[in-house]
Amino acid sequence: MSKKKKNSEIRESRKTAILGTVIGWIMKLWSATLRYEFEDRCGICTPGNFSGPVIFALWHNRIFTIPPIWHKTGGKGRKTAVLTSASHDGTTLAKAMDVFHLGAVRGSSSRRAVAALLGMKRTLRDGVDICITPDGPRGPRYIFHPGVIKLAESSGSPIIPIHARYSSAWRLKTWDRFVLPKPLSKVHVTFGEALHISRIADDAAFETERVRIEQILRDGADDV
Repeated sequence: MSKKKKNSEIRESRKTAILGTVIGWIMKLWSATLRYEFEDRCGICTPGNFSGPVIFALWHNRIFTIPPIWHKTGGKGRKTAVLTSASHDGTTLAKAMDVFHLGAVRGSSSRRAVAALLGMKRTLRDGVDICITPDGPRGPRYIFHPGVIKLAESSGSPIIPIHARYSSAWRLKTWDRFVLPKPLSKVHVTFGEALHISRIADDAAFETERVRIEQILRDGADDV
């Protein structure tokens, strides 16, 4: 690698890290203007109810408002890592999550999928929860990627769906129709019932289970 190229990558890495930190603080300050309501159907918000790690799942377009309130709700008294892509965008997201003391597992559902799956398994074995956007990093929107099912099946950790509904919000013209709640609006966050995945016999049964869990998350969205 040439010295010029290496220096360019270092500058890009620094810019990405700074951008991620700035975005994290914007998320934190923005969320301070919102009125949150919580519904805990599985008991995850009560410390001690789950002895082992879990897999949180929420749609990609909901990630702006959940991290700022994480340690007051589903992450109370728990360690959590977020799956991010291996790209510069993933680095930006990872640095944003640092603001909320959330870890990161690098990889994605579309690239480096095997490495990401192994990394998430190790994280769960270490007793750390995983938070995944099952339609990320690039969609299709509201399609539940099968890797999450495989992770839950092989690790024995339950999937806990997270739903977020907004009284008033802007939806950006991105692939996921990213949601930005308007300041002073109300955000209703629901932690759904824990979904335990047993060993799946064949491909047909696997697809049936994938569609079932996808529909559970779709039922929690207000724009499907």
